[in-house]
Amino acid sequence: MASEIPSIGMQMWLKDAETQALMAALNADGAVARFVGGCVRNALMGEPVTDVDIATTDAPDATARKIEAAGFKMVPLGVDHGTVMAVGAAGRTYEVTTLRVDVETDGRRAEVAFTGDWQGDAERRDFTMNALYADADGTVHDPLGGYDDLKARKVRFIGDAATRIEEDYLRILRFFRFSASYGGGVLDETGLKACADNKAGLAQLSAERVQTELLKLVGADHSVPVLRAMAAAGILADVLPEASRLDRFEKAVDIETTQLFSSDPVLRLGMLVDSAEAVESAARRLKLSNADRDRIIAMHRDTTKIVCYLSMREVRRALYLMGLQLFKDRVMLGWAEDGKSTNAFQWRALLAMGDSWEKPELPLTGSMMKAAGVPEGPEMGRVHREVEEWWIDSDFTDDEFSIIERLKAVVQATVY
Repeated sequence: MASEIPSIGMQMWLKDAETQALMAALNADGAVARFVGGCVRNALMGEPVTDVDIATTDAPDATARKIEAAGFKMVPLGVDHGTVMAVGAAGRTYEVTTLRVDVETDGRRAEVAFTGDWQGDAERRDFTMNALYADADGTVHDPLGGYDDLKARKVRFIGDAATRIEEDYLRILRFFRFSASYGGGVLDETGLKACADNKAGLAQLSAERVQTELLKLVGADHSVPVLRAMAAAGILADVLPEASRLDRFEKAVDIETTQLFSSDPVLRLGMLVDSAEAVESAARRLKLSNADRDRIIAMHRDTTKIVCYLSMREVRRALYLMGLQLFKDRVMLGWAEDGKSTNAFQWRALLAMGDSWEKPELPLTGSMMKAAGVPEGPEMGRVHREVEEWWIDSDFTDDEFSIIERLKAVVQATVY
């Protein structure tokens, strides 16, 4: 017997006046519009709702007219696939898509036909927990029994798993990502086998789509058992062959979880690989952003010795030379490599020192160097660097007299 589904009518995002105004407009003239997918799923699971998607029986052109008539900005996101975006006055966005069924698929994209059939629209989706709809008042509709799967935190493909995957091979990665995010790290055996049997299809996917799913996956709460299952199925080696340090990744996830740190997907990705060269290889294939690539490379290329018993003076020096982000990344890398759980307090103290640190500025100006006899040009930079090295070694003294004396000594040791 199917479970009784609670209303989501008390959700703040649903009760919002702007949201209700849009739904009223979309439901006019005999059309039916309902919230769908992630916003309904997350509301029922008590998870944060960030994106609001809406399904409608209207054709895209009628939807567009209603959006604009209601005072929203209309953005034609993918009219051929039935999707337009409504943008409210405060910048909140709503993706509104006409009910549709797949006519033809090739594993990457689908040719669709618009329909008025809610059952048909539900059956073309990926997982049962994503085929949930809700009226403007919060009444939930469950055409495929997704609520029971959602309650059991079971990520289950709709209908035949292999067929769903062959329609879009990205669903392989989505299966693992959803299992890590919503399934408690437990994988449906039928879905896992279908993913393993069809993993060759991953080669058809664009780097950008793989990268997006992979970062969401490694950042999920239960990513460790899921990545291990992917490795056992031979899928991780296809997606991220550089992932040689699942052991260190597991330790890093445990640290973030037990210490109540926010999940950092880029840091976690860096824990999975073991060299700057491996990062460069993965970055090229996945088309990582330059910032993410450079951050992870620096983690592995930097040679600063970071141990849990650094003195405050050593911490200040490291922070100044490395910068806060690299320092914290190297601390986390060292912590994940540390076999002694009793050192957690010291590692955490290092991160706290980093967060409270304010970068000092060397009080040495160009006019001071000119007065000391330093000629303009490259020599200015050389002298500044030499005084700065002494200043760092002096633990960033703010004694201007000592700094000037050091400047004089540097100048006197130089023949101009």
